[in-house]
Amino acid sequence: MLTTVSSALLAASAVAQTPPARARPPAPAEAAPATSPAYAIGPTDVLRVNVWREAELSLDATVRLDGMITVPLLGDVPAAGRTPSEIAQSIAKGIERFIENPRVSVAVAQATSARIYVVGRIAKPGEFPLSGRMTVLQALALAGGLIDFAKSESIAIIRGDQKLIPVNYKRIVDGRDLSQNVVLAAGDTIVVP
Repeated sequence: MLTTVSSALLAASAVAQTPPARARPPAPAEAAPATSPAYAIGPTDVLRVNVWREAELSLDATVRLDGMITVPLLGDVPAAGRTPSEIAQSIAKGIERFIENPRVSVAVAQATSARIYVVGRIAKPGEFPLSGRMTVLQALALAGGLIDFAKSESIAIIRGDQKLIPVNYKRIVDGRDLSQNVVLAAGDTIVVP
């Protein structure tokens, strides 16, 4: 009986010590996790289209220069500039006339449209694949490095939307300003005067 009474007293004191729900301070808001933008399909990317339980409709399709892929039963489907999930939804909606509750997935089998360009006073100017996160220094290394008389303090990145981003190579390699080591985006052109 003593244990029952002491248990009841402990429970009562715990309830009494708990402030009412409205008196509690609000819980701190959790920071939303940083998300990277979804991959936008481009010409020459290879897509793997899979229609569940429909092997005849599953295929690997290369995005043509006009931005389209060809899908059985549907013909040409727009792909460039869209995400894999958007393309999957579009295909599923299109084949609903032929298949009940189609389950479609689209994956990027080969991301070949993401490219950067390095021009100017560089050992090997040209076009390079952007296969992941790449910085200016990494791109310059891929291009063989600067050659004699390159103006390393006046390098520029021209972004696809015609935005000009100045880069001072000397400040990066000296460790004075690592923010100059810009992360590149698909379509960027690095100009080394």
